Amino acid sequence: MPADPPRLALLVPIGLLAFASYTTGSGMRLLDPLLPMVAGEFAVPVSGAAWLVAGFLLPYGLGQLGFGPMGDRYGKLRVACLAVLAYGVFTLLSVLAGSLGALTLLRVLAGLAAGAVIPLMIAYLGDVVPYADRQAVLGRFSTGMVMAQLLTGPVAGVLGGVAGWRSAFLLLGVLALAAGGLLVWRLGLPMLTARPQPTGGQRTLEAYAVLLRRRAGRWLVLVAFGNGFLLFGGAFPFVGSYMIEDFGLSTALSGLVVAGFGLGAFGYTRLARRLVGYFGERRLLLRGGIGLALGLGGLALAPSWPFVLALQVWLGLAFYMFHGVLQARATEVLPEARGTAMAGFALSLFLGQSIGSLVFGLGIGLVGYPGAFALAGLGALGLALWARTGIPVKGKPVAAG
Repeated sequence: MPADPPRLALLVPIGLLAFASYTTGSGMRLLDPLLPMVAGEFAVPVSGAAWLVAGFLLPYGLGQLGFGPMGDRYGKLRVACLAVLAYGVFTLLSVLAGSLGALTLLRVLAGLAAGAVIPLMIAYLGDVVPYADRQAVLGRFSTGMVMAQLLTGPVAGVLGGVAGWRSAFLLLGVLALAAGGLLVWRLGLPMLTARPQPTGGQRTLEAYAVLLRRRAGRWLVLVAFGNGFLLFGGAFPFVGSYMIEDFGLSTALSGLVVAGFGLGAFGYTRLARRLVGYFGERRLLLRGGIGLALGLGGLALAPSWPFVLALQVWLGLAFYMFHGVLQARATEVLPEARGTAMAGFALSLFLGQSIGSLVFGLGIGLVGYPGAFALAGLGALGLALWARTGIPVKGKPVAAG
């Protein structure tokens, strides 16, 4: 096991870890309202500037392959801390980009660095937090990711309108460097410069081979892929366009409707401990899946946009009831190499998200938004029913073979 001393759990407040995750999570949403503005400055169509989005997301996902084993060897929190600082530097340098090519390169580097942060921090919490408390702690940690989804688009849009798109990159870069600097201060330079343990971590391919040889590891990879395929990349990203095309909403009002998801997700971060204590993991996961199926079915039958807004709040809560259990279980699939396990989880989620967005877009063309949402709801219910088979009954361990 690598050295991320348990005592650090007392030295690094969960709020600081959530703040760091907020800054890197914001990188995914930063360009949502700014893309037309960036395209206009560099005299390219919006479709030509879309490489800025892919340039961040692709390295973010594929970089997991290397960062998981790296965190297991060199220390999860150390690698995550240095990655936050690198992400902040590349984001700040984006302010000075004089061409679309330069900006794209900096987005690639920023996305690569950002990909190390959230999975390794979750793996670190798995090392230092007892499992009985882990899902509640991960719920609090998720506040940073939820707030990134909720706030980044509106704030970037306002800043871009007032002071130009570069001001949004400037603010986010400063916040990331502040988060990294605070982590350095709390960890201390000796933690960041100490030599790795000679036995810490495994070679990349060997580490992932160990993960996939375990039944629980295969379960983790498949359920994460299904989660990304049906929800992260499937249904959720298309709610805004559904509001615009089928209900005639403006872009601003559709963004407000989509933001309802973040409110429901934030509610989960406050209720996670009580929900886990009351339902237990298996029942909580199943109820989250049922809630997702009902919510997506409701989208298919929605009579008005205020009804969709209410459903978005419901879907945010239901999704994190489902996803929170998976996240906690992911920290136990490979306890001796949690960084690798969380990287495998994140990479599978990313791949499912990428493919799901393409398939859902095709489904809209074939059966329309209502039909596509209904099919996603049925898929979410089926995924939850299957996924709960990988959650141990209380008192019984997950089979490792």
